[in-house]
Amino acid sequence: MQHDAKRTMSGTGYRVPGTGTIALTVAGALVAGGIAVTAQTPKVAITSKPAEKKVEVTVDGKPFTTYTWPDTLEKPVLYPIATASGLAITRGFPPLPNERQDHPHHVGLWFNYGDVDGFDFWNNSDAIKPEQKPKMGSVKHREIVKADSKGDHAVLTVKADWVSGDGKTRLNETTTFTFRAAPNGVRMIDRVTTLAAAKGTGTVKLTDNKEGMLGLRVIRALEDPAEKSGEFKDAAGRVTRMANMDTAGVTGQYLSSEGKVGKEVWGTRGAWTKLSGTVGGKDVTVAILDAPGNPGYPTYWHARGYGLYAANPLGQAALSNGKDTLNFSISEGTPATFRYRILLVDGNPSAADMQKYAQQWAATNSGS
Repeated sequence: MQHDAKRTMSGTGYRVPGTGTIALTVAGALVAGGIAVTAQTPKVAITSKPAEKKVEVTVDGKPFTTYTWPDTLEKPVLYPIATASGLAITRGFPPLPNERQDHPHHVGLWFNYGDVDGFDFWNNSDAIKPEQKPKMGSVKHREIVKADSKGDHAVLTVKADWVSGDGKTRLNETTTFTFRAAPNGVRMIDRVTTLAAAKGTGTVKLTDNKEGMLGLRVIRALEDPAEKSGEFKDAAGRVTRMANMDTAGVTGQYLSSEGKVGKEVWGTRGAWTKLSGTVGGKDVTVAILDAPGNPGYPTYWHARGYGLYAANPLGQAALSNGKDTLNFSISEGTPATFRYRILLVDGNPSAADMQKYAQQWAATNSGS
């Protein structure tokens, strides 16, 4: 068993999981925001620590996730992210010795894109060579607008700017996260992001590009055991080489709303995709749900067997091999809003269960 397959959150560190798991009960989860509010509903708390460049979210005093914007990253992220049983489902930052060391820009859960007015925000990291930096972009955290605990959920609203390598602000971002917990082994993160063209930009072009947009990098145990060595090129032609690794304890498998399985999910559309596996002998699922009304709905999936799990609604030409084209743009005065739900389950919900979750999410007008 891989060490990271046993990694769970405890305080601010990791521990080996104990016995017992909480079963999924879909019927009991589809009430307010997808969660039944009962006397036993866990308490979600949020604590802002701006001096440490982070906002911590806990459930009954135990870590759920942290919104953080360290100087070592080129965008804010949620990292780490834990399930109700305490399992950290995000790859280490930096990666642990027994994890894949590729793609240093893959950290936790993030939101950016590979072509914004010709600048690459997705691939930017401290590994980029200085001569390439002017072609990149960074999402700069600016402000914590709200951080409120509301019992069974907590709300965090933040502002950020998308700044290109020439120093120009291209987009102004406002994002609201809603963090939810239920007593049945379910956690939810709702992300509602509005992007507005910055003053003086006129129209900001987000040209079709495979590198985007809502990204999550998962632990080794949730990778596809069929993923072997190979080479992956980013949109700029930079090559990342993957080595063969021991697949003991690696059990991840994608399933999309359209019935696509495993590697078949990449480059296809769907209202949702789930990634399920067995970690420490227990089932765990991470799912991303798109929302009707989002740009590019239903999203294309940039879901790789090596642990990158992303919804990319804007990279249609790249992901469809030219069948579809979007070339999205945002003009001043006409912002665009993207709504997604990230679902974490101590269990392995069926396709029918997932469809119920998706219907509940689609029925929420505000996406939170």
